[in-house]
Amino acid sequence: MFRVWKRRNVAHVVIAVAAIVAMAGCSSAATSGTASESSSSTTGSGGSTGSGGSTPPAGSTGSGGSSSPSSANAGSGSPSGSAAPTTNDQPINIAYLSFAVANSYDAPMLAAAQAVAADNNAKVTVFDANNDAKTQFSQFQNAITSGKYQGIITQPILGTGLTSLVQQATTKGIKVVNIDQVMGSDYSTGKVQVPGLSANVIMVPTEIGTKMGQQVVEACASKNLDPCNVGYLYDIKASTLDVAINDAFTAAIKSTPSVKVVAEGQSYFTPAGGLSATQNMLTAQPNLSLVVGSDQGIEGAVEALAAAKKTGQVLLVGYGASAAAVAGVADGSWYSDVAQAPASTGRLGMKALITAIRTGQDQGTVDPAADLPNNGIVTKANASEFTAEWPG
Repeated sequence: MFRVWKRRNVAHVVIAVAAIVAMAGCSSAATSGTASESSSSTTGSGGSTGSGGSTPPAGSTGSGGSSSPSSANAGSGSPSGSAAPTTNDQPINIAYLSFAVANSYDAPMLAAAQAVAADNNAKVTVFDANNDAKTQFSQFQNAITSGKYQGIITQPILGTGLTSLVQQATTKGIKVVNIDQVMGSDYSTGKVQVPGLSANVIMVPTEIGTKMGQQVVEACASKNLDPCNVGYLYDIKASTLDVAINDAFTAAIKSTPSVKVVAEGQSYFTPAGGLSATQNMLTAQPNLSLVVGSDQGIEGAVEALAAAKKTGQVLLVGYGASAAAVAGVADGSWYSDVAQAPASTGRLGMKALITAIRTGQDQGTVDPAADLPNNGIVTKANASEFTAEWPG
């Protein structure tokens, strides 16, 4: 989930991806429904992401979503079943269905995927849904019917929105790998939920929510706060993703009655949204003890607290492990952060897809957080062990 804009100089933090783009609320920079072709790292700049939205019924075209013609010789899948694996020296064509190219969280994911493709004689055509589920549905349909692609990477805006098309693609011999966002209806598992997927490479939303809740309880206890008045920043409250994260968060703090959520807001995955929401929460609840949310929202909270002359008086817990978050935790201005790994997700997803295309072997469940230190929890004591994979 998961996405930010505002930059800082970050001591002790190395951004792991070369093609990360500056942002600051420029979601309009991406053009909805377009596709761009690349075999190297081409990304948009700025922007926001979210889950939710609606999807048309299976078989309808939705809106937008056409692909630029490929300059490479593209092979089409077999209409009657699995296509024969390609040899390692054959060029392959891959469609990358991005939720929003102009997003700083997606930028390193896309760049890492493109780097793997470039090393494996694969050309990537990027489809930018710009946070529109109907556009993404149409783009997936177009990628299937074009006959150009041996593989497709999905980043679903709506978990159940693309499931019907996976079977259509695999029936034509096209390999499909899902990354980053849930493909299916269960937000509590990283396992493959849709028959035919060659791999599923995601961070599990409920695990994020549970870890956030646990860190909030720990942060409140560190200051002996009773009550500990919490301001909770959703990204997009109505989204299935946010509902899953919040449900798990609520369950994690339930057994600690001193921890009370007294205010809520929405950041829309932007510091500007986090700033506004935190200002509103502070107005309604001047005695806030802690603010929790995604890294973008917490960046905005930092600004709101500074403006209210409350820097250092309110604890901060985020999720994302952006450069801004890791730096904030390292210097003590943030209490802790729950890590995500967008570049690793893109790299592992593209490797799994190319393996499936080249060998016919599916990779199943792939955990991009498996190698993170401390179960993916960034603290002041271990911040130096984390390498941020996106700027924040």
